[in-house]
Amino acid sequence: MLRTALKPRWLGLFAVLVVILVSFTWLGLWQLSVAQDRGRAEAAEKAPHQPVVDLTAVVGPHQAFPADGSGRRVGATGSYAADGQFLVAPRRLGGRAGYWVVSPFVVDSTGGTLAVVRGFTSDPASVPPPPTGTLTLVGSLAPGESPAQAPSGGPAAGGEEVLGSIDLAVLVNRWQGDLYNAFAFGIEERGGEGAQIDPRPLERVPPPLIGETGLSWRNAAYALQWWIFALFAAYMWFRMVRDDAERDRLEATDAPREPSSMASTEKSST
Repeated sequence: MLRTALKPRWLGLFAVLVVILVSFTWLGLWQLSVAQDRGRAEAAEKAPHQPVVDLTAVVGPHQAFPADGSGRRVGATGSYAADGQFLVAPRRLGGRAGYWVVSPFVVDSTGGTLAVVRGFTSDPASVPPPPTGTLTLVGSLAPGESPAQAPSGGPAAGGEEVLGSIDLAVLVNRWQGDLYNAFAFGIEERGGEGAQIDPRPLERVPPPLIGETGLSWRNAAYALQWWIFALFAAYMWFRMVRDDAERDRLEATDAPREPSSMASTEKSST
């Protein structure tokens, strides 16, 4: 079969097959990338409509972060602590460099303290203080971040301390009360009785869509089709070469024998 495959016509078709395999594989990978992008877009559209559950039903102070807790939308009633706010840098939002503004939120029902990313700022000198009074907070949960070195330069221009990450092991020694093994990206704050919210709102940090990226199954099916076409093309080339090799074998078997052999056969028969 190898000798048959080396025939010029099959070598030419093999070159065409290589082009087809490379092209169809690339087209399949492109469709898979489109499927992932559309899956992320669909997840982003659905995220604001996910049900909000009470924080106490998901995790409590000092409890391990739940396996399905990332991205869960939770609600809690409480108030921000008067002090303890800090910045996290370097962070980016919309292509801009800046800081996350993180404040301790004390939950009324448990007395525990939850770190809340209130928003993003590129001007640390004008960070508004956290709202006062009783609030109903809606946020998206996330596990604590790994330790990271704080940027050099000391406190920001506004006086807040700047850390390199939301490291809960650091916060447990800085904030009073029982700490949640989680933090939340603030989505909404609704003021209760006596609440006062600064009129200079921070820009919200969109929560990451952890575990919700998914796929667009329509484009994933297109990717699978391209790869099936590539395999089919490879099979057809193999099948044609094999059939040609079989024809060559049969022709060699059915070739007429030498005259001397035929004469000796007739003589022996007489």
